[in-house]
Order: sequence, then C-alpha cells, then structure tokens
Amino acid sequence: MKRKLIAAIGAAGMVVSLAACGSDDGKGAGADGFKGETLTVWAMDGSTPDSWTKGVTAAFEKKTGAKLKFEIQQWNGIQQKLTTALSEENPPDVFEIGNTQTPAYAQTGGLAELDDLKKSIGADWTETLNEASVFDGKQYAAPWFAANRVVVYNKKVFADAGVTEIPKTRAELFKAFDKIKAKGKAEPVYMPGQNWYFFDGLTIGTGAELVKKDGGKWVSNLADPKVGEAMDIYKKYASYSTAPKDKDEATPQQAEVFAKGKTGAFIGMGWEAATAIKANPKIEKDIGYFTIPGENADKPEGVFLGGSNLAVAAGSQKQELAKEFLKIALSDKFEGALSKELGVIPNKESLQDNLKGQPAGEAAAPSVASGGTTPLIPEWAAVENPPNPIKTYMTAVLNGKSHAAAAKQVEGEFNKRLAQKQ
Repeated sequence: MKRKLIAAIGAAGMVVSLAACGSDDGKGAGADGFKGETLTVWAMDGSTPDSWTKGVTAAFEKKTGAKLKFEIQQWNGIQQKLTTALSEENPPDVFEIGNTQTPAYAQTGGLAELDDLKKSIGADWTETLNEASVFDGKQYAAPWFAANRVVVYNKKVFADAGVTEIPKTRAELFKAFDKIKAKGKAEPVYMPGQNWYFFDGLTIGTGAELVKKDGGKWVSNLADPKVGEAMDIYKKYASYSTAPKDKDEATPQQAEVFAKGKTGAFIGMGWEAATAIKANPKIEKDIGYFTIPGENADKPEGVFLGGSNLAVAAGSQKQELAKEFLKIALSDKFEGALSKELGVIPNKESLQDNLKGQPAGEAAAPSVASGGTTPLIPEWAAVENPPNPIKTYMTAVLNGKSHAAAAKQVEGEFNKRLAQKQ
C-alpha cells in the first residue's frame, strides 16, 4: 500500500507551481478531553502569520487540553515529502495541500474522509472553492483560502490616455487599451503568449472543458469550439502586446516589465505588485487593481482559483482531534482573520468583508463565484509538466494556426500525458 501511494502521488509531485486507515482513541472534545496528546500540523511557508497561529493555538489548547505543533514546510519538494510522510506510520495529522493536488492524494487513500465535517461546519462554504476538496462524491479536504488573478494597472498610463473610469466589461477594457495604444507612449497590456492560468480562466468563462471521457479514459477536449472561443479572447488581449508569443508570464517576470512604467496593465496575482515595487519603488503610487471584466458588467471574467485546502491524513491516529483543529482554524473568527491579514479569499462569501483595505483582494473577490480550476482529476498532474502542451497550442494559435489545427498538433502529447499511470 505504501509503495503504491508513493508511486501514484510521485507523478503528481512533478507538476509545477502539489496508508492505513487511522482510528480515534475514543476521547471526546472539551477541556482536557485530549490531554497529553499533541497534534502535528504541516503548513506551508507564508500561510500562517504569527498572530493567527498564536490565536488558533490558544483556542485549540483551551478547548481540547492537547498541544498543537505547527511545522512549516517549503514549497520546493513538498509533494514528494508529503507523499512519503503519508506512507509512513506517523504522518502529520493535518496538512495544507494545494487545491488541485487534492484528487491525486484522495485517489490513493492518503486522505481521511471529512463528510461529517462538511455537514457540521461547511454548509456555507463557497461552492467554487469547495469543489477541489471533493473526489468521487466524497469530501476529502476542507477549503482554506484562495487567490485569483486581477488586472494590475498603471493609473498614470490610463489617465494620460484619457481612461478615467474602471472598465466594467471586456469591451470597455479593450477600448481603454485602444486609447493607450493611440496615445503611443505605452504598451496597453503585457500579455505573453503562454499565460496559461489566465487562459484557463477564460475557458472557465466560456464553459469549456479541457478533457472529456472516451471509452472510460480521459482524453483531450482541446478541439472543442468553446476552447477556441476562449483562445480568441486571449488572442485579442495579446494583440495589444509586444510580449514574446513563446514565453509565459515568468519569462521575464511580467511585474518587472510593468515596473518600467511603460505598460498600461498586466493580468496577474495581487502579490506581483510587490515585485514591481521592488524593481522600481517610484511606481507604487501609480499601481491600482480591478476585477477582470467579462462580457457583461454583471458577471466578471472566469478565473483560475488557486489556493490551499486543509486535509487530515488517513493514517493519523488522531482523527477526532484533527477535526477539532479544523473546526477552530476554519471558524469565521480565524478564517476572517487570515483573510484580513494576508488578503486571501476566505472560504465563505460572507467573510469577504475582511478584505476591505486589501485592494488586490477586493478586486479578486467578485470573480470567485464564476471561477474554477484545472480539471479535478488525478490524471491531470502530468499535463502541466513542461513543456505544457496547452502552452504549445496557445503559441501555435498566436503564430497563425487555426484553433482546430493547433489543437490537433498537441492532441497526441496531451493524451499521452493523461494516460500516464498515477
């Protein structure tokens, strides 16, 4: 069983940018109910601010009588480290896991079922955030927080071009780009040819599915006309940019390009503004954020919802104690506090008021209801390994190939990756 788990999730561990069943000890919740026990939680670097950690620890220890031990992990190499840990006799009891990585771990038996937790505290979890915690109809994790892309823009460039109002529709945004282009002093938007996660959001917006079932196995659905519609939108964005058609947003870092002050906007994560400011502190006063507008003003563009879930190891001997931790960590009090401090999207729409004063978070929040992820299947893990065939497809279209021809070009490689054993 251990060998199978390591082999299966090891494949998922190669993706860039994520045992034996446990038993509880019969102890109940309440002060001193778990006295003498220690719960181990693996959290990723940057996810647990000191004030949040101290507050959760105090509340947990007061309620249960147990001790709480946070072990901070680094993203580099975490998939293999976690895979190995879940195969051993003493895994971390609770751990943070990338939302799109959850299906691979659930499929191989590494995660405990949390259906009862969903019923007790998750009735109002945001549906689009919770989808990544469910596999084969069962709850295997809990949504913790998320983040998505926004328009990061240069207020001065927009104002100099006569754009005085935030665009509310995609057409209005393109008109703003037209004005910046006509002014002739700045590139309207920096859009490299392979900003794959932005494109994934566009496919969500058009209702496209990137994979489909064929004879019981998953295969490419890239030839779907709805995918082509999304690529047409992407192509329109790219037409306003001189960025390389065969590079992604990290080559070079788009925020560093933006930092030079000659770019109207880029589509990115809110935290990328800090990269721009580091490169050019003077630009800080000119940076603004707004929601990526969709076709209509009442519905933002589709976005990829990246984020983290919290899961319980199937091999943990402290299942009930782990659930007590989750009830506290995911409570409105601490979920709201984390959102307020980090500017991340909370797992309930009712808690989004905590984003006030976090301009990037405020811009990201409206898109959550219409957002989504990459396909939530274990087989997806190998698809994004470089060179990502969807990036190849995007570049081919931008270089003049038709949607159908470009999809056909990468179909074989796409299907080969989907067929890899997990």
